[in-house]
This record gives sequence, structure tokens and C-alpha cells, in this order.
Amino acid sequence: MTQIIYPRERTALLLVDPYNDFLSEDGMVFPRIKPIADEVGLLDNLRQLDGAVRAAGIQVVIVPHRRWEPGDYEDWDHPNPTQRLIMQRHSFARGEWGGDWYPDFAPKPGDLVAQEHWGQSGFANTNLDFLLKQKGITHVIVVGLLANTCIESTARFAMELGYHVTLVRDATAAFSHDMMYAAHELNGPTYAHSILTTTQVIAALPAASHSKEAVK
Repeated sequence: MTQIIYPRERTALLLVDPYNDFLSEDGMVFPRIKPIADEVGLLDNLRQLDGAVRAAGIQVVIVPHRRWEPGDYEDWDHPNPTQRLIMQRHSFARGEWGGDWYPDFAPKPGDLVAQEHWGQSGFANTNLDFLLKQKGITHVIVVGLLANTCIESTARFAMELGYHVTLVRDATAAFSHDMMYAAHELNGPTYAHSILTTTQVIAALPAASHSKEAVK
């Protein structure tokens, strides 16, 4: 495997959809991803990555899905299948617990929070690309949920915009093994520059930064 280098000042961790509904045991969607999440060690791996990139002084960017509000999608011409499900079940509802940040991954000082994405790509119709370019970011490590929807769409869009893209096999989850296989073995290799494990990503990060920002 070619050695991967993540330049400290040009790399960002994109944490997609870190909501209670997705990551909490009591979340609305978590029961559907729990078998895969437990199998890959999702929460522990996300915690390790979060701590490692912060220690290295790498930018963390929260990439949130649209929080459901009354009236969303109801008069749309063609909401997509995921949007129809959100309309029915009210997942990630604004102002409710399910739409709050999962506490371990709530934004911290210095983090960037992109505009909420309506579909599956964190870049489409948001300011994410603008925020990254203003920080001089060229490399993105994309983690969170779901592997075959928002992670894949966000990462693929990043490639189209010219970013170096890394997927992390065990820092994401999906509703089935087939979906995980498709995300990492079939589709991922067509656009991602690297598909690694959490351990491999952490090993490739620059040495811990001792700047004041990194210590916060």
C-alpha cells in the first residue's frame, strides 16, 4: 500500500450526521445500524479518530443532515426515498433529543459546522466546499453515517471537487453487510484515494501538535 500522508494544515475530518437518532442506543435509527456498528466498533473508533485528529491539530468539520421540521418535503415534487422516510418518522427532528448532537461528537471550539444538507451529499446546496477552501483543505477523511448513502455521496462529491478522499471502513455503519460491502469494495474504489481502517488512519496522521488550539 502506498504510504499516505495527511498534511496537518490541509487535512480535515468530516464527521457526517453525528445525531442522537443515529448514534445513541435510544435513537430512532440506531437499532437498524446497531449490528454493524457493534461489529466494527463504530463508536469507539469514532472516539479514537476524533481524539487523534484533534491531538494532531487537524480541522474537524461537522457535516449535518437537515433536521426535520413540520412541512418538510410534503409539497415537494419528488422527494427522494430517504426524505420520504424522514417525513414519515421525523428522524433528526429539530428541537428534539433525536436531532441533538450525540454528546461525544458535539462541536467543540474551533470546529466548523457546515450548513445542513437536504439530500445525501454534504456538499450539495451547502457551504461545505467554501468552508474547506477558506481553510486551505485538500485532504478529507470522511466518517459517520451511513456508509452507502451520506458518506458515499459526500466522499464522491469531494472527489469531483478535487479533494483527496479517505474512507474509513470501521468508522461508519449501514443497515446490512451488503451495503457495507458495496460502499467499500464495489463503489469506494471507483472514487476514494484511500480506504483504510481507523488504526491505519491514526498511524498516518502527523505527530501530535502542541499548539494551544490542539490542547483545547
